[in-house]
Amino acid sequence: MQPFNRRSVIAGLSLAAAPGLARAGPVTATLPFANGERPLVAYPQKRPMLRLTARPPQLETPFAVFDTGVLTPNDAFFVRYHLAGTPPRDLDPDTFRLKVQGLVDRPLSLSLAELKRMPALEIVAVNQCSGNSRGFVTPRVAGGQAANGMMGNARWRGVSLKRVLDQAGVKAGAVQVRFDGMDGPVQAATPDFAKALDIDHARDDEVMLAWEMNGADLPVLNGYPLRLVVPGCYGTYWVKHVNEITVLDHVLDNFWMTTAYRVPDTDCACVAPGAAPAKTRPIGRYDIRSFITSHADGARVAANRPLMVRGLAFNGGAGIAEVSLSSDGGAAWTPAILGTDLGRYSFRPWSAHLTLPPGKLVLKVRAVGRDGETQPAEARWNASGYMRNAIETVTVEAL
Repeated sequence: MQPFNRRSVIAGLSLAAAPGLARAGPVTATLPFANGERPLVAYPQKRPMLRLTARPPQLETPFAVFDTGVLTPNDAFFVRYHLAGTPPRDLDPDTFRLKVQGLVDRPLSLSLAELKRMPALEIVAVNQCSGNSRGFVTPRVAGGQAANGMMGNARWRGVSLKRVLDQAGVKAGAVQVRFDGMDGPVQAATPDFAKALDIDHARDDEVMLAWEMNGADLPVLNGYPLRLVVPGCYGTYWVKHVNEITVLDHVLDNFWMTTAYRVPDTDCACVAPGAAPAKTRPIGRYDIRSFITSHADGARVAANRPLMVRGLAFNGGAGIAEVSLSSDGGAAWTPAILGTDLGRYSFRPWSAHLTLPPGKLVLKVRAVGRDGETQPAEARWNASGYMRNAIETVTVEAL
């Protein structure tokens, strides 16, 4: 592993964050919805990725990456920030401190070295942006118009949050734990980005403070030197550059919990298009999803010859029980073969063999979780474009 050169990376990111100064060539890609043209931009520590916005940086993984393996490479892992002044400049691992405070017996100030001396935890887990696939929502909604690439799967290594909280000694009456990162708002009126987990969730021994992904230090744009990993939950809770943890005796009442990242409080987290929900709740765990990765829409394949179709599936932690593939638009379904299981929070690879007749055919993929959850045939709507998980389709032409 090459040594981390903080100064060169931060200098490069400072330029990259300014519109027009990232290493963007003439290459663009067109996502399959209206106004879908995106530049392919190479930021420091990243290969060329689809840039949705420059301030704050939002970079989408080109979807072909997901067919290269179950773990998403660090240099292709999607990037999402909320505040325009990111990433922070003071990322020196030698001076970094994590503060643990609030309703605790022993407030802590832990160095990165001290955290790394604690017993390490590893988990393979998907991080998915709440607005992944928002560009496909009909009627369209506001927000970053992403295709299906605002997600990634990695092997995270760090320390259990429970272990850190236990070292601090959580007092009776604790309700939630608040997490804040080193990134801050540019304007005083902008609410600082902070999130909270209920105390029992925070202490479930799976939520972790990670310093490593896929065997290497976190890339700067993915939270270096320390980030929160909340397996099975949407990326809004995965606070980056985390340096402050506060145990609360109340429910956190801030913009990012009580206004943003909320969905209709209905069984489907949806309402009729254009309608306002009577009540909302914070977004939580992933709904089940599956994708075809081996073939892009419009691909040409050989007719009357064996065809291997591959893809990925995941959910909020129940694990994947089965995946089925249809080649006739959903009239009949063929069971797929599930690949290696890296854990209930990971992508689960699948494959299926088909023999297709000549013509244009609609392939559909559908996953079922071990808890019985099945993908809906039709997309469900909410005003934020969150939690899209309808059955995906890919049209191919067999020749």
